[in-house]
Amino acid sequence: PPGRKVLIVYAHQEPKSLNGSLKRVAVEELSKQGCSVTVSDLYAMQFEPRATRNDIVGCLHNPEEFNYGMETWEAYKRGCLSNDLIEEQKKVQEADLLIFQFPLYWFSMPAIMKGWMDRVLVQGFAHEFPNCYDSGLLKNKLALFSFTTGGSREMYAKGGISGDIRYLLWPMQHGIMHFCGVKVLAPHICFAPEYVSEEKRKEMLIAWAQRLKTLWKEEPINCSPEWYFK
Repeated sequence: PPGRKVLIVYAHQEPKSLNGSLKRVAVEELSKQGCSVTVSDLYAMQFEPRATRNDIVGCLHNPEEFNYGMETWEAYKRGCLSNDLIEEQKKVQEADLLIFQFPLYWFSMPAIMKGWMDRVLVQGFAHEFPNCYDSGLLKNKLALFSFTTGGSREMYAKGGISGDIRYLLWPMQHGIMHFCGVKVLAPHICFAPEYVSEEKRKEMLIAWAQRLKTLWKEEPINCSPEWYFK
């Protein structure tokens, strides 16, 4: 619906890739609906994935012994995080929906995107114990993981060699997004695009565009372990 804000966090090196096309389709389709869409193109931004002392501007809370979690929490409260983090947090804060677009690497997200999670979702901003899971600080937001795999759908079935694809979503969707209070929409998975015809890849893009048309009507998944492990 008009006025909704979407942040697409995108991790692929090649704009002509299927991931690049999926990102482009999302931008076009959501913009057409009157949403305002922002893209964080992590490789193009040369986003720093490492959590270091450089993320804190000025003096440390405890210069004797560096504790990244504690220091970024304190820096967030003082407004002393580095500019790149403040920038990303602003985008997250404004977004109604976060879409993560990436190729699956080793049963997980690429390092550059994991680094985005590690650095951007600071304590005090995204969570603050006991305010986590349903009371996480980013509640009222939605997230959707859209990704491509190397393996086929059969390999990622419950009885398949790689196990149920949902097992891999547990750390990403539950351990990160739900922990921060974000509600999660069903993932969008394009299985083994490298091994299918050009025709099939076009169908994958059309299916994504179709889904986006009614996305705002979707209910989030049931955020319990049952969804992942039943």
